[in-house]
Amino acid sequence: MRALAIPSDAHDDFADLLDAMHRLRARVFKGRLGWNVVTQGGRETDEFDILKPTYILAISSASAVVGCARLLPASGPNMIEALFPDLVQSGAFKPHAAMIESSRFCVDTSVDAGRAGGSLHEATLTMFAAIIEWSISNGYREIVTGTDLRIERILNRAGWPLRRIGEPRRIGGTTTIAGVLPADRASFERVRPASYRSVLCSKLRAA
Repeated sequence: MRALAIPSDAHDDFADLLDAMHRLRARVFKGRLGWNVVTQGGRETDEFDILKPTYILAISSASAVVGCARLLPASGPNMIEALFPDLVQSGAFKPHAAMIESSRFCVDTSVDAGRAGGSLHEATLTMFAAIIEWSISNGYREIVTGTDLRIERILNRAGWPLRRIGEPRRIGGTTTIAGVLPADRASFERVRPASYRSVLCSKLRAA
């Protein structure tokens, strides 16, 4: 399984993969988790997708998009500001130049590929490793995210614990928390699956 980073200036070059990503988000967030998100034509998008994010994708050996995340500057605008304005006002959330926000993380754990061995799906670990690798490569030391308690437990099991920056709260029927994750080599080595490989967007376009 490989990871792919798609920066804003390459969205048009990878339109098919990004379309598959939006379909995956609809299946997971609306279909499986029952989140209160807006879908259209079997795709999930929101107002933050127009802010030129970098997308991280996990792609199976069958060339299917099985995981995704969206990266935006922690300085905003972003989902942390929108969902946790009290953390901004209180100073609990302190964005800085070496912090990136990760949002819309999801993985299709129903695919058979990646289930062999281990307690966590290969796609999940691939996504964790790719987010860390991209962050380190781009000069970021921390990743802030808003997520649910289920993902927090998975992060702990993977050896990449979330440092909470506020109390859990109910948002759209889901118990959500905000927290910060380290972006460092030690975390990358802990979460990286044995089969992990990343492909930089520039290399793909030159191939």
